[in-house]
Amino acid sequence: MDASSLYQDSLPITSDAFLAQLDAWDIPYALHTHVPLRTVEDAKSIEAALTVAGEKAFRIKNLYLRDRKKRNHLVTLEQDRDIDLKALAVQLGLSNLSFGSPERLMQHLGIRPGAVSPLAMVNGVQHEVTFYMDRAAQEVDVIYMHPLVNDRTVAMARADLMRWFDQIGCLVIWI
Repeated sequence: MDASSLYQDSLPITSDAFLAQLDAWDIPYALHTHVPLRTVEDAKSIEAALTVAGEKAFRIKNLYLRDRKKRNHLVTLEQDRDIDLKALAVQLGLSNLSFGSPERLMQHLGIRPGAVSPLAMVNGVQHEVTFYMDRAAQEVDVIYMHPLVNDRTVAMARADLMRWFDQIGCLVIWI
């Protein structure tokens, strides 16, 4: 199964239900639909079509990681930032970081590979996933993210995303 909205009914929380919850909580967002995006390069191919002139946007990449103690971590970084897992582990005070399996991704974040997003913390908070976000996101107007599937992107004001994190009880650790 791919990570598109065609298969959202097999997720713990569908993208449609997630977006309905944002609406119910009066958290604004702009929804964009597009071809499934699995990589940063895929996302860059449609970036211009999503961008609003003059906005300071934050485009992301996301890493679902496990440490030696089998704790789960979601790390959201600026899309072009280079990653060295050993250096990241030292920065986070962790050891032996590795990528989590697709099965663990579904179990702990309720999504499939290709749809990893900070918005998956809607499931992650219930499974004690620790969330880290690039400090650069504190300086932007809008953050672009997948709403649990990879053929949709939401653009959300940074302040609204922070309000959503508070609403679900997600602690953001800035790195």
